[in-house]
Amino acid sequence: MMDPRTSAQDVMRCDLCETAVVQMHCDTCLVNLCKACVGEHFSADLSKPHKIVDFKDRKSTPLHPKCKSHDKEQCEMYCKQCDIPVCISCLESNQHLGHELSKILRVLDEIKEVITKERNELNDKIYPTYQDIASDVQNRMSQLEKEYRDLSTAITKHGEDWHREIDKLVKKLKAKVDEMKNTQLQTLQKHLDEINKTMSDIKDEINSMETVIDNNDMSKLFSVTSQVKRYRNLPDKVIPFLPKFIPGNIKSKELGKMFGVLSSSSLTSDKHGYNMKTTQKSPEAGSSPPVKQLLDEPKTVTTIDTGYDRLYNVACLSDVEIWTSGSDSIMKLYSINQGSLLKSITTKSGKIPYDIAVTKSGDLVYTNYFVSDRTVNIVKNEKIEEVIRLQNWKPKGVCSTSSGDLLVIMNSDDNKQTKVVRYSGSTEKQTIQFDDKGKPLYSPSSLYLRYITENRNLDICVSDSDAKAVVVVSLAGKLRFRYTGHTPAPKNKPFYPQGIATDSQSHILTADIDNDCVHIIDQDGQFLCYIDCGLSYPLGLCTDTNDNLFVAQLENKQVKKIKYM
Repeated sequence: MMDPRTSAQDVMRCDLCETAVVQMHCDTCLVNLCKACVGEHFSADLSKPHKIVDFKDRKSTPLHPKCKSHDKEQCEMYCKQCDIPVCISCLESNQHLGHELSKILRVLDEIKEVITKERNELNDKIYPTYQDIASDVQNRMSQLEKEYRDLSTAITKHGEDWHREIDKLVKKLKAKVDEMKNTQLQTLQKHLDEINKTMSDIKDEINSMETVIDNNDMSKLFSVTSQVKRYRNLPDKVIPFLPKFIPGNIKSKELGKMFGVLSSSSLTSDKHGYNMKTTQKSPEAGSSPPVKQLLDEPKTVTTIDTGYDRLYNVACLSDVEIWTSGSDSIMKLYSINQGSLLKSITTKSGKIPYDIAVTKSGDLVYTNYFVSDRTVNIVKNEKIEEVIRLQNWKPKGVCSTSSGDLLVIMNSDDNKQTKVVRYSGSTEKQTIQFDDKGKPLYSPSSLYLRYITENRNLDICVSDSDAKAVVVVSLAGKLRFRYTGHTPAPKNKPFYPQGIATDSQSHILTADIDNDCVHIIDQDGQFLCYIDCGLSYPLGLCTDTNDNLFVAQLENKQVKKIKYM
């Protein structure tokens, strides 16, 4: 049986007699009492001013804190300067003379108001926001499960495609074996038939000779013509030689590259990713881009004729407009959909721009490489402003970063050094030139174009054509990897990287001018695939916000828009 005095269904009992129903409450001692036990409670401790109230009004009497300096005193005032409760004895001792004092009950009300506001904020804003965050994380986990399933399915499907191709190859090789076997067997059978016929002729010859020998007719003996000499010339020996199957050397690393590679996964934190419940989630929340797959067969969407003698560069102003530059001093803005010329800007120096880029705010940036005008310039409202002027260095490639900085790759005047410099406006913020061992990251050059771009993970990517490599360093300038091409290349020529771009998946794309293709590698330098689409001398590259690729082709002066994801 359950004890009725402790049952959750039972009414509350007096803390003293433990029998009668609670009717009163001592707010001083926080004790529940029946009316009969009130007197006993008073007499138990006469040193306290017991505050007895109806049970329903319990805890309505504020409990004054005891003074730390005077044990038997209660604090009824609050010293704001010392930020402590004080009693009458404290005040009489002149310890707080001249200090601002308040009644402790008023301070209590102020504190309660602050706590109430904070409780309401926790209850109405912060906790619901965390509920939304938890729901968001759960949704991301569910989406992640689905996307990883899709990824595994894609790998399985690719494996099945490989199995089918291997089955076809095995079937083809076995058919070739059967064909070779049948050819050799037919040759041997023909040879055997000839031998059997000769053997039959020899038997006839033997029988004929035996008949003559046993015959007494001399005229028949004189008429015998022996064929022994002919039969002494034995036939050639036909020796079949079997073909050998020489299996290819299976190297798991190379096989893995041929089959396909898996780019690295990552997790990033965005401290601005969530807002409080009172507003909608910020657009940056969940800023990880949707996972896109590379197309098996990239497609040319449109081609734009630019009219240059030689076309060098292309830069996306938007998803519908591109800037181009080539072998003269004019930079041209084209409509992508119409292919029409919208605007032309002539460089301030009248010389060929080495490279062009577009800033976050949509302004055109270009570099002048010539010794007489070693500058980086920006075009705002069709007016050209000089941003950077170099001494003893010549600017080559330029790009605008996600933070609004400019990255410029440059050569020394004597062409013995190459470095990357980060600028905020015209202020130099960072120089990247050597690795941890003090060796140059980039090869010196005066002859070839150099291109630079920033990846989504803030890596800095440079096409170093002299070194036949793409050099990738971290935001801090530490070498991450060098990509030196993939074999076999479409035309089996050495890797010769030129234009470079990145996309929403942190892929790195670089134009291989001698092989008439574009290499796609992941953010860790693993080769993924080639894009050719009938390209001819691809040079400058850029991508738009929808991950379309634009390729500036040197000789035919055309820009190709290619869908590859």
